[in-house]
Amino acid sequence: MVINLMTRVGIAPSLGATLVATQMCPITLRLTPIFRLRIMCHIMTGGGAVDELKDRIRREGRHLGHGILKVDSFLTHQVDLLLMQRAGAALARHFASVGATKVLTAEISGIAPAAFTALALGIPMIYARKVRPITMPERVYEEVAPSHTKGAMVSLIVSPEFLTASDRILIIDDFLATGQTIAALARIVATSGATLVGIGSCIEKSFEGGHQLLHNLDVPMYSLAVIERMDGDEVIFADEG
Repeated sequence: MVINLMTRVGIAPSLGATLVATQMCPITLRLTPIFRLRIMCHIMTGGGAVDELKDRIRREGRHLGHGILKVDSFLTHQVDLLLMQRAGAALARHFASVGATKVLTAEISGIAPAAFTALALGIPMIYARKVRPITMPERVYEEVAPSHTKGAMVSLIVSPEFLTASDRILIIDDFLATGQTIAALARIVATSGATLVGIGSCIEKSFEGGHQLLHNLDVPMYSLAVIERMDGDEVIFADEG
């Protein structure tokens, strides 16, 4: 993966192999400034994020049946922060023109991609809580949505302290599947009087209909990796079907 990254930013494969063989970090090596700049720009702007995400899904994803894709090794339990940094940067680049003032997500697995998207955009991130802590005011924005993985309804709670009518909200989540969680977040945005300006996700399972459910919201939608179907452990992406 490191050699492939260097090749994409203009470093010859032979040099990349030498660097990897010496077990030195390619970003902190005593390379010429232009090589270091190319690598850093590639990472910070999300270069290669889509291909790397698809590769990780193929290698580490497990289809558990009933449309459930287990990606616990890099996204939904253990988090690969460098991958999420690139994913967030790629999402931020796609939505750079929508004028978002805050990113909204749902705890827990949506936090990593949403945080790095917000970081790249230079704006705050809010995550909807599933249980209201005593620090929240009594009046809150609350919706419920069915959880595919938990097999139950879950609450999504946001404090009005941090979501106001003047905000322009970009929703980012780890998955877009049935769309129910994102739809609940969109209802919270509508109740607050804020403006929804976009919806993004790391992984979309197009066969579960979430994109169609959210279409009437009339905002830009974008997912880094769109899965068309899963046959056993084989994952087929939309641009490969």
